Amino acid sequence: MWNHLNNLRLMSPSIPAIVKIILFFSTWIVAWLPAAIVVAIALKWHPPQPLGNKKLPLLASLYLIVPFILWATTWIENTSFANWGWDWQPAVLISLVRGLGLGIISLFILFGLQLTAGWIELKKSENSTDIGCEKTINFWVLIFNPASLLTLLLGLWISATEELIFRGCLQNILQQDYSILTAATIASFIFAIAHLIWAAKETLPQLPGLWLMGMVLTLARIADNSSLGLAIGIHAAWIWGITTVDTAQAIKPTSTVPEWITGIAAKPLAGAAGILLLLATAAVVLLIKN
Repeated sequence: MWNHLNNLRLMSPSIPAIVKIILFFSTWIVAWLPAAIVVAIALKWHPPQPLGNKKLPLLASLYLIVPFILWATTWIENTSFANWGWDWQPAVLISLVRGLGLGIISLFILFGLQLTAGWIELKKSENSTDIGCEKTINFWVLIFNPASLLTLLLGLWISATEELIFRGCLQNILQQDYSILTAATIASFIFAIAHLIWAAKETLPQLPGLWLMGMVLTLARIADNSSLGLAIGIHAAWIWGITTVDTAQAIKPTSTVPEWITGIAAKPLAGAAGILLLLATAAVVLLIKN
């Protein structure tokens, strides 16, 4: 096996970028399948059953092997994580915090404007008092609670993993054969399509938004002097905020505007408002760059 890897390293400069990407994902999937089968059996899940709350263990098993796949790729490509935009320098962590702030503010603006316009409303929840009255979900309690903070930590892990793969590894490999824009377009397309693995039906309407999200995050890396810190922070904030609101089923459309504006099936990336959020974030990122 070592001889095969060494030969692959020697041949790497002559291998087309697209072929390298195919090899990357093929290796990742093959390496993951044994763990995925074990986890699926333990969870008593099998396709085509919906994943529901069984998604996280499968996702964890998939992402836990990523560092090994990426390390092997750096060796074959004769590069480093730093060249892909990640190292442990203070500047990267500072950019990450800035990205978190930008992502959180953007979500507050997105939901705040829609609440003000009457396009969405906070759902009601049953109060546990004896009189059984209803109360409106407290937005601040929804955000600042242990479950939400755990979601933030998971969001940081997922975003760091995905940014290192798509805006780091894939972007750099594709730039060996293509321009930055073309490489970003291809990497963002793969990023969007990859989400179909978990929930194809509800992901389909989000594909344009997911692709645009990938492009915005690529722009964030460019604006941050090729560092992934800003992109990781923005991505983590969006995962945290949208997942928290979605899990708590905290908001619902009022039907005063068509569903394609607020988001099909209450998914912000499947609506015009979510697309505008991405474009506005891109504009702010450009201002940061300049």
